[in-house]
Amino acid sequence: MVRLKEKIGYALGDAAAGGITWKIMSIAFPLFFTNVYGLTFADAAALMLVARMFDVVTDPLMGALADRTQSRFGTYRPWLIFGAIPFGLIFALLLYTPDFGPVGKRIWAYSFYLLMMAIYTAVNVPYGSLLGVMTDDDNEKNQFSSFRMVGAYAMGFVTLLSFPYLQKFVGGTSQHQYAVLGVFFGFIAAVGTLTCGLLTKERLKPVRAEKFSFKQFGDLFRNKPWIYLTLIGICTNFFNGFRYAVAGYLFEYCLKGDVTVSGFIINYTVFMTFGELTCMVFGGISPIFTKWVGSKKKAFTVAAIICAVTSVAFFFVPMHSSYIWLMVGIVILTSIGVGLYSPLLWSMYADVADYATEKNGTSSTGLIFSSGTMAQKFGTAISGSLVALFLGLAGASMITDSTGNSIVDPTSITDSVLSMIWSLFSLFPAAIVVIMLLLTYKYPINK
Repeated sequence: MVRLKEKIGYALGDAAAGGITWKIMSIAFPLFFTNVYGLTFADAAALMLVARMFDVVTDPLMGALADRTQSRFGTYRPWLIFGAIPFGLIFALLLYTPDFGPVGKRIWAYSFYLLMMAIYTAVNVPYGSLLGVMTDDDNEKNQFSSFRMVGAYAMGFVTLLSFPYLQKFVGGTSQHQYAVLGVFFGFIAAVGTLTCGLLTKERLKPVRAEKFSFKQFGDLFRNKPWIYLTLIGICTNFFNGFRYAVAGYLFEYCLKGDVTVSGFIINYTVFMTFGELTCMVFGGISPIFTKWVGSKKKAFTVAAIICAVTSVAFFFVPMHSSYIWLMVGIVILTSIGVGLYSPLLWSMYADVADYATEKNGTSSTGLIFSSGTMAQKFGTAISGSLVALFLGLAGASMITDSTGNSIVDPTSITDSVLSMIWSLFSLFPAAIVVIMLLLTYKYPINK
């Protein structure tokens, strides 16, 4: 019987990665790079596209490397233990704006964004793979996965809710605020990652393929459940990626800035916090819901339908701050679906890993879970890149201010740009869910 302490320890791993670093990178980075750091829309889009091509190579290689790691700490845990400090440090440096010219700032942004993606891979791929070696009990896997999601969403709730108040507390320029908060959140992320590595246990020994071989990659692409689940994972992250990446612009331009209700500040991070809290609650309910529905596949389908319907509904809300609570209500309803399907996705990756071991005779747990991390980064960053691209196509443009920094030209924010922002938060994600439902229907494992 796995102790509660270990489940909490496992939850801290995604609280650090998903609840802090990835949450800030998903929701704050598009607006940070264009409105604070000073990159153009084209530069920001290119930055995230280049990083994704980088991840296509590094994520599966990291999975293969993790599968072959042998140490006194186990196979996957040493990557968390020794990667924790670099993880927090590089995140802090990424949120720092150097006093360089345009070329120097581009080099800094590209270098540290790529480093952040590399260290995120080195920590998060082994973290996900831990689920395959901590227990062979399917119910306990669901519980670990549920704890993981609750940890991520609980910390995401705290991070996003506190962000505007911490900015106000730090004071100074926006660049100074982000730099200080980068150090603060980077430190917490490092501690959470280290604690996860120390509290978890690897009870199962993977059946190793000790020699590296490209055959395992060939086996992967012959694994039908893996293909469908990876595409589903990319869709889930496109869905979240569009919404998080455009939320800052939605408040900045569609709602004309932060909305204050009875002294309570609702900005783009607080707005999405309502969803984080809902995801935390329904992520905990997900195993119960899955048992009630009868299978992971059916539960995932129901949750996705909720996301599609509520996303379309948001499009018809009037674009005015007086409707803020209606918008919050729809975000909460959407997050019920997200909260229900998020733990299922990682539990389904464990099923695919078991299927691959049974079929091929050797473990490829790390390689298979690396595709989950790759899908997360690919979907989130490509959607963030597309947001910048679509806003540019809709007419948004940059100008140079008196200090030589690139800023958004306020005269370029026309009705077409506002409509694009609104659609990117509602109709675009809904279309992604339709694709996700078709893929789920074809997914062949019915556990």
